Formats: sequence, structure tokens, C-alpha cells
Amino acid sequence: MTNKIIVTAALTGVLATRDQCPPIPYTPKEIGEEAMRAADAGAAIVHIHARTPQGGPDWSVETFAEIFSEVRARTDAIINFSTGAVGIPADERLSHIRHLRPEMAALNMGSMNYAIYSEKKKAFYHDHVFANPFKDIQLFLETMKSAQVRPEMECFDTGHIGNTRPLIDMGVLTSPYQFSLIMGVLGGIPGTTRHLVDQVDSLPPGSHWQVIGIGLNQWSLVATAIAMGGNVRVGLEDNFYVEEGKMAKGNGDLVEKAVRVAHDLGRQVATTAEARAQLGLDATPRPAPSRTRASS
Repeated sequence: MTNKIIVTAALTGVLATRDQCPPIPYTPKEIGEEAMRAADAGAAIVHIHARTPQGGPDWSVETFAEIFSEVRARTDAIINFSTGAVGIPADERLSHIRHLRPEMAALNMGSMNYAIYSEKKKAFYHDHVFANPFKDIQLFLETMKSAQVRPEMECFDTGHIGNTRPLIDMGVLTSPYQFSLIMGVLGGIPGTTRHLVDQVDSLPPGSHWQVIGIGLNQWSLVATAIAMGGNVRVGLEDNFYVEEGKMAKGNGDLVEKAVRVAHDLGRQVATTAEARAQLGLDATPRPAPSRTRASS
């Protein structure tokens, strides 16, 4: 419990739209501005998906390069790019990692049903099979290792944590291990304190971990993770609300609350430099790529 709490801000996601939450950023400039607000509020890491100006998903290296430049022009926060998608070939989801080499990149550690269910309408939305077979996971790990990018392993259930065992045995996955425990997605593990304790107990020794709670239940999980000595992720990708009925005006509002919860529980929050030291990342922020390299 001597380490400071590292706060990550998930700035935009890929499913939610401005019709649901007006502050969600779409363009590289908007994402850069949200990254600055989140960092100013206390986030040491920004987790980023690329989106089109109309809000759809965008996997072009050029868009990710613009985002990298816009973020780095405003903050030295650790940049974590997403690689997760449904129906997009693995190689396409890795192109920006190969060319841009962010400090971190998210890596989904297993397959699952991924859905949103409306009790009011008795209907499913976004009903997908989120396929992440071992051959893809191994490809992602090898690519990230070659690019010197830290894999942030996103685990939606206990079996996803278990999937690390053969990869560690093969030497494809090496320490330091960095886990995100995603809780409350339909098809994955429920977002309860009991389940979080079990998830943490299942991790390889010496792992870094953070909790990612989906929806308003995020806040009870944030408090539990902080009390357990873990790290936390908040942001508009995961939850729109500071409290029930009060929508955040931006990612900064959600980061401010996470920082406040940490302080209320007697914990300090890591600066970006302190987070780099705790996680074993380079002390110097990785610069935005040149236009030539980004387009190569």
C-alpha cells in the first residue's frame, strides 16, 4: 500500500455517441483537449480509441498519429492506444502500434459474448461475439514486444487471467505484467467486491492492476480497488455519470471524483512521472511520431 494510486482516463471509447453523452470527443483535437483536462485533473494515463469526425471507429495510422500529436502537444501523460474491435482483422488493429509505438497498448485476453441488454425493452443491443483466440493474442504480444510497447492486458473474466499462463510459459509474455480487470460487461464477470477480490487473487505475483467498472457501479469498484492498493480507470468510455442523474461535463469531472475518493481513503495519487517509475516505463515521455514515420 506504499505505491500511489495511478488513475487512467478512458477518453472516448467506440460505441457511445454524443446522442447519449454530448461531451464525448471524436476528432484528434477534441481527444487531445480531453486528454489535457483529464491529466490536469490527475490522470497519469490516457486510454484512447480513434474515431471519425462523425463518431464511427477509425483504424487508420494517420488518425492515430494525429491523436498522438494532439495529446503530446498538451500533456506528457502516458499514451495507451486501443487494439480491441469486433470484425476488424488483427493485422489492421496492430498497424498503429507498429508505426507509432505508443508507450502502452490495450490487449484483450480472451473471447466472450459482448452485449448490452435493456430490461425496459426486453432486448439486446450490441450483441457480438468478441473473438480473441490465442493465435491473435500471441501475435499482439509479439508485435508489442518488438515495438517496445507495454501490453495492458484487459480481462473481462477470470478465465482471461488464466489465459496468461501458457503465454508466460512460452516466454511470449514477460514481466512486468499489467492487468485491467474489466467488470460489469454483460457476458463477463459481474462488478462486485467479491468478484474483484477473486480476480486480484488470480493474478500472477507482482502484477500491476487496475479496475475498470462499467456504468455507475464504477464508483463502488473504484473505492474498493483503492482500498485494496490497486489502480483505477474512469472516463466517458466506461461511465457517463459522476453520480446518479448527474452526467459528467467531460473526462476531467470523472478523474476529479476518482482523485477525491483516493484522498478520502487516505491515498495519494501518482503524477505521470511517478506512474512511469511505478510501472517501470521510460522516465522520458515517448514523443509524437514524425509525419514521415507515421505514414510509412
